[in-house]
Amino acid sequence: MAKETVESLVEGGKASAAPPLGPALGPLKVNIGQVVAEINKKTEAFKGMKVPVKVIVDTETKEFEIEVGTPPISQLIKKELGLKKGAGIPNKDFQGNLGLEQAIKVAKMKMNSLFVNNLKSAVKTVAGSCNSMGILVEGMTAVEFNKAVEAGKFNKELESENSEISNEKKKTLDEQLQVVKKKFIGELEKIAAAKKAKADKEAKKEAKGASAVEAPKK
Repeated sequence: MAKETVESLVEGGKASAAPPLGPALGPLKVNIGQVVAEINKKTEAFKGMKVPVKVIVDTETKEFEIEVGTPPISQLIKKELGLKKGAGIPNKDFQGNLGLEQAIKVAKMKMNSLFVNNLKSAVKTVAGSCNSMGILVEGMTAVEFNKAVEAGKFNKELESENSEISNEKKKTLDEQLQVVKKKFIGELEKIAAAKKAKADKEAKKEAKGASAVEAPKK
């Protein structure tokens, strides 16, 4: 049986017959409405995120199957923390504090696409992504957290594979985040002031140059 595969990136739960998916499926004479409905059903858990999908169509019977990938680790982390973006200055401007339970949840979702053979390594990979996003893990930087993992501090939690986080734990994580953020307030204010001063200087320079060009010749 001949099969054709259409790959696309869709927003979780919001696929439609509009480009690029619809036009790509049209020539295959498959029921686009059914395909879209099935994709939305399978990607509903990824609302607000871009998800890679594959539509494999049997060109003779017109039957199809849907394969759904997972969003990048960074998007999954942002969803867990309710963030729209990471930090502008990763090592100082911390935007969130990921709990171990949340790290385990993300790690489980990405296990099949990571080059690791156990949950511990997958969790460390997730923590590594947090590092570049300005996100703490259990109140620690990614480097500190991964050292703690290697030292066996979280062995019990990793063995349980618990990925459900309580509201009480979330409150504790937020308190940890606020403590860390306070440590860098002064530095961030200095950086912001320096950026503003540089921008003002460049603006004045451009304005002066424009005035010189517009000035009438004597």
